This record gives sequence, C-alpha cells and structure tokens, in this order.
Amino acid sequence: MTRCPPHGSCPASAAAFGADPVTVAVFPGSTHTVVTDDGDAARFCTTCAFSSVCLAEGLDKGALRELHMLVEHVGPLPAGTHVFRTGDRFESIAAVRGGTVKTCRVDREGREQVLGFHLPGEIIGLSAIDGERYPRDAVALDTVQLCRFSFPRIAMLARQIPGLQRQLFRLMSRGIGHAERLSGDHSADERIAAFLIDLSKRLQACGFSATRFELTMPRTDIANYLRLAPETVSRVLRRFQDDGMVHVQRREIELVDPARLALLAEPMLAM
Repeated sequence: MTRCPPHGSCPASAAAFGADPVTVAVFPGSTHTVVTDDGDAARFCTTCAFSSVCLAEGLDKGALRELHMLVEHVGPLPAGTHVFRTGDRFESIAAVRGGTVKTCRVDREGREQVLGFHLPGEIIGLSAIDGERYPRDAVALDTVQLCRFSFPRIAMLARQIPGLQRQLFRLMSRGIGHAERLSGDHSADERIAAFLIDLSKRLQACGFSATRFELTMPRTDIANYLRLAPETVSRVLRRFQDDGMVHVQRREIELVDPARLALLAEPMLAM
C-alpha cells in the first residue's frame, strides 16, 4: 500500500478556488460549483451511467432537458482535488463528466488503499447511500469535471422513473463485483490483463478508443489497486510488450493483441 499523509495534511487542490487546501473538499455543500450549459450535454448524457434509464423509460427531449437542469456542473477541478473525504456528510452522488477520479481510503497509520478508478460517465458516491457519511475519499487524478446530483432529488426522481432505482442497484452491485474479483487468488499476469481489458471496455463505452489510450493513473496507484508491488506491474507490462500483446510508451498504451489479453484475463473477469 502507498503511504499517504493523514487526513488534514493531504493537499487538496481546492486552493485553486480560494479555499483552504488542507481542510476543504468540493463536496458536500460546495459553493465552488460552476453551473453551465456548454452545449455538450447531449453527447455526454449518451455515455452517462444513467443514460440507459433515460432512454429505456422513453424520456423525450423536454424531459431530458428538465432533468439536465437539475444537475450541477462542477469543475474543472485540478488534479489532486478532493471531491469528498471520508467522514464528509453524504448529500450527493456525481457522474464523472471528464477526467478520472480515484476512490481510496487511508488507515490510521497513513496507508492508502486504492479502491477504484472512475471514468467519464461513471458514478461516484454510491458507497455512501446506506449511511450519512462518505466511507472513502474521492480524488481527481487529472482535470476533472462532474455532474453532481443531489441524492434527495435522485430519490424523488426514482419515484417517477422506476428504472432509475434499478440502475442504482446495478451500479452498486458492479462495484461489489470488482471488489470480489480483486480478493480472488489470481496471478499478477491475470490481474494486469484483466485491468487492461476492463479499462478498454469502459473507455469504449465512453466513446474512446478501446485499443489505444492513456493511463491517467500512476503505476503506483495501479499496483495498489491490484494488490501488487509497483515493480511487478512494470515487469509484467514489459513482458506483455516483449510478447507482442501491448505497446507501452510512458503512460500511453496500445493493446496490440487484445484477444490474447482477454484470454489471459478470463479467469478473473469471469467471476
């Protein structure tokens, strides 16, 4: 695990908003919210985790526009910004509009455990639904923009849109599935192959290339998430490159033979 300073000393880049960088996170009740309509709403909404609900329930453009007006557009947030911290009051969930958000928790000794990486269209904050406080930190890994949803408003919408509640359950169960896969007895090769294939599929769902992309998270975070040593991640990626499965140049990665990678990842992704 990566060591991180205790809460209160981790630099949250909220200073960019003129706030105290030591104690302030963007959520909850943030006044650092930029509400805009940049004309890109329709494109983003088609890749949002809630899009299947809106489309399946037959919402017309007027209804989608009304729903869009309930959303607070947050950001851009610079890398290092804490969106929320463990123990902050739970008020909102958010869809990542742009960038990558890391979720993690830090133990009493300052050891960080990376719990996940959230890409455009994916939701953060769902783990707090059964309580009044966020149980983990959410940190921007690069420049991040969010669509923030007040959870009381989402609960009200769920009464009008039955599929919304079902989708929330699906998203929560997906997170549980990821945690179960990581807890299994898998080799380093299987873990890294599964990580790359999973990332490829998620990026493709966002409208990005499935075979050529940038790893926005540092390798130390990838290693932490996969429960591996950083040098193991580097060694396996080099071997994958030597075997003709990937091409790596700094943070840029190309899946040269995704079929072989998928076969290697199958024992882990089949769980």
